[in-house]
Amino acid sequence: MNSKKHQILLVDDVADNLLMLKAFLELEGYAVETAENGSVALEKMHVSRPDLVLLDVMMPGMDGYAVTRAIRRSDTCRTVPIVLLTAHIEACRIKGLAVGATDFIRKPIILDELLANIQRLLQFRG
Repeated sequence: MNSKKHQILLVDDVADNLLMLKAFLELEGYAVETAENGSVALEKMHVSRPDLVLLDVMMPGMDGYAVTRAIRRSDTCRTVPIVLLTAHIEACRIKGLAVGATDFIRKPIILDELLANIQRLLQFRG
């Protein structure tokens, strides 16, 4: 699979998380756009539709659940896979699935697990 054509939107309010994950994913050949909050993420999605969204659940203002609901209501982005990043996996899994999340990655993030999930979700997306 040629991952270079895949665009990932990474959303997290912690700058260090954005920098680390962006560097890792770019080394793996992905194009990565970042957003420091949910509102910025939604604005960026209206400009350029990503192939996948990595979305932190716990953010001030608009949390990951609210962002997921907004994406699922969007005509252009409703089918984009959304992976929620969270330290509280069980409660988040139920709520996240209810609002439309595709998958979950538990924090602290194991990079090999993250990469395997991304590859699985993108394998049929062209």
